Amino acid sequence: MPIGAGAMHIRPIRTDEDHETALREIEALWGAEEGSDAGDRLDVLATLVESYESRRWPIEPLDPVRAIEAAMEMNGYTRAELAALIGQSRATEILARHRALTLPMIRKIAGAWHVPEKVLVQDYALAKA
Repeated sequence: MPIGAGAMHIRPIRTDEDHETALREIEALWGAEEGSDAGDRLDVLATLVESYESRRWPIEPLDPVRAIEAAMEMNGYTRAELAALIGQSRATEILARHRALTLPMIRKIAGAWHVPEKVLVQDYALAKA
């Protein structure tokens, strides 16, 4: 059944209440067969929810230091492990934003911790001395 015809009756998500309602319906439709009316409804609702969430709660891209900190947090890496990769004083200076990452450091971190190089090569602000 084409969108807008028959029983689909889907509305835009404009408020947090609309969002909650859509999430409850998605949960009820979860596992619906692809191509069925329920599956189509699930697809459309998921797209609307994704669009609303990206507008309502935008995610700022991580700068290189935040990306390293996120990798440490998500994977349980320690400062000592970062120091083993790039050197003790360098690790401390990088995390304190007193020194910029160098290309060799970026390659080591990206290779060992699978942090995308394109994130690590971005410019970022250093702490003022």
